[in-house]
Amino acid sequence: MMNKQERMEYLIKEITKHNKNYYELDNPTISDAEYDKLYYELVDLEKELGTLPNSPTQRVGGDVLDKFVKKRHTVRLYSMNKVRDFNDLENFMADLAKYQKNPTFSLEYKFDGLTLVLEYENGVYKSATTRGNGEIGEDVTEQVRTIRSVPLVVPFKGHLIVQGEGMMTLKSFNAYNKKASEPLKNPRNGVAGAIRNLDPKETKNRNLDCFCYAILLCEGREFKSQEEMHNFLIENGFLTGDFFKIVKSAKEAEEIINEIDKVKDKLNIMIDGMVLKLNETAMREEIGYTNKFPKWAIAYKFEAVEISTMLEDVLWQVGRTGKVSPIAVLNPVELAGATITRATLNNIEDIKKKGVMKNSRVFIRRSNEVIPEVLGLAEKYENSQVIDAPEVCPSCGSKLVRRGPLLYCKNRDGCQEQIIARLTHFVEREAFNIEGLSDKTLLQLYHNLNVCEFSDLYTLKVEDLLKLDKFKEKKAGNIIKSIENSKKIPLNKFIYGIGIIEVGVKTARDLAKRFKTFDKFKNASYEDLLSVEDVGTVIAQNIVDYFADTDNVAEIEKLFSLGVTIENEAQEESNLLNGAVFVLTGTLKNFSRGEMSELIEKNGGKTSSSVSKNTDYVLAGEEAGSKLEKAKALGVKIIGEEDILKMLNMKAES
Repeated sequence: MMNKQERMEYLIKEITKHNKNYYELDNPTISDAEYDKLYYELVDLEKELGTLPNSPTQRVGGDVLDKFVKKRHTVRLYSMNKVRDFNDLENFMADLAKYQKNPTFSLEYKFDGLTLVLEYENGVYKSATTRGNGEIGEDVTEQVRTIRSVPLVVPFKGHLIVQGEGMMTLKSFNAYNKKASEPLKNPRNGVAGAIRNLDPKETKNRNLDCFCYAILLCEGREFKSQEEMHNFLIENGFLTGDFFKIVKSAKEAEEIINEIDKVKDKLNIMIDGMVLKLNETAMREEIGYTNKFPKWAIAYKFEAVEISTMLEDVLWQVGRTGKVSPIAVLNPVELAGATITRATLNNIEDIKKKGVMKNSRVFIRRSNEVIPEVLGLAEKYENSQVIDAPEVCPSCGSKLVRRGPLLYCKNRDGCQEQIIARLTHFVEREAFNIEGLSDKTLLQLYHNLNVCEFSDLYTLKVEDLLKLDKFKEKKAGNIIKSIENSKKIPLNKFIYGIGIIEVGVKTARDLAKRFKTFDKFKNASYEDLLSVEDVGTVIAQNIVDYFADTDNVAEIEKLFSLGVTIENEAQEESNLLNGAVFVLTGTLKNFSRGEMSELIEKNGGKTSSSVSKNTDYVLAGEEAGSKLEKAKALGVKIIGEEDILKMLNMKAES
């Protein structure tokens, strides 16, 4: 086991290696979160043991590449110190208040791109340089000239040097990857590779942008504040992003940062935090700099949504529609508050384009609390193995059919995984709500009682179930009772339960409200379906195709003949909630989230998936997640299940 000195030397070696990969080779092999963990461990050790001369904590950026002409910066560039939580942010702001009474602070995006310095003479674009090591950078004048959002002529005629961030928007990134033989790992990697490419045509091909945020030199002009600089940049035609705020307190900064954290994944650019600067410039020189950072500015980093881990294996999973999808089996890793062991790989073409392999290190990303996705290859090894598409179904052995990048098993009626997946969906609480039918029980019904279709469930009797392993009178009776109770079902749950591709709980609710009866829904035209909110061309076509299949129609008729009856969508029961917006999080005691959402909407309320300043209440159940924390940060009222039942004049089940 290493002692502290040995650990510090190891960290210096590791961080230096990763700096080279990131800054010089544009090929990072670990995520920002993993890098930050190593870096802050070194910082903490240095506070205790002292700083070694070769420590990366004393350097800005990376070395200059030999293939580029070196250029010395007129004004030295610095990196940005980071804080780990809001307490550190508050302490930073309090420290600056010692220099100036009632200071104000600018709050801007922390762009995740490549730092650029743009120079102008007599109002004409002269040169562009990368940050390099802060003193010497790479001359990328011709590459940056191809960026359309970099003005070639500006109104200001004096000597002007501007700092900004080369960026690849998500729109440009996605468009490029659709055509690329080798897709980019992420937009930051895309912009770095484009600008630090000797061929300006490749830079132009990636359709980059540059967002500016600092004026390093402005001949004959002084700025009293960051806000004044920001306005000057806009007046001279530079992009600055769509966000700039002045704040006076840590609480105000925290509220805004939390708000941006919630919507960052919806932006067209990658940001990984927010930058806070002393707005007033008069005191900046007096406050000064460390070897690496300005003391009057700080970056607050968002919680990581991207990390790297080992891809150990690939499972091919058969869904209820017959689609066979690859699932990455990962070495467990913590990401955005969850332990991640599986991630989607989309399809075989996506796997090939990203170059990921078994026994390789991959980047994964988790956004908006959804299933993580493998982004791309971080590093491969001698024992890494190419991932090939299966030729036969992993469940039933039937030959797979390929439609574009997707694989399908056409053995609808003989593929166990498809059948069980369809039945599992059908008996869900949000669908027909048949209790006691777990995947394991459904497998027994399939193998022993030949239950393959929805309608087969309604032919079962207690004596049939008693033939199964570990079934006794009470258990069998409860299941048959639950099946019988499920025969009377609201229209929205029926629509969801029959399993039309891509028709989820909310869409089913919207369709039920629009068409009122099953016959009207079944006979709706493609154009009628498109008139429903959030129903696009794909879902509309899926519905039309579903009812064009005579087997589907026959199965529905069989359900009706066995006693299933649909309750038409009821009109709004009341206006007790008067348009109030609710966000649900955690597990409720007496309702599923879908049932509670339905109850809220029937009583005049609205539901949303994310917490914002427009949220009236957050309804929190057990094991509530990040939405609860965001609600607390924004001051949104938090209620429990009993509270909302009181609003609706209802009583909770004991």
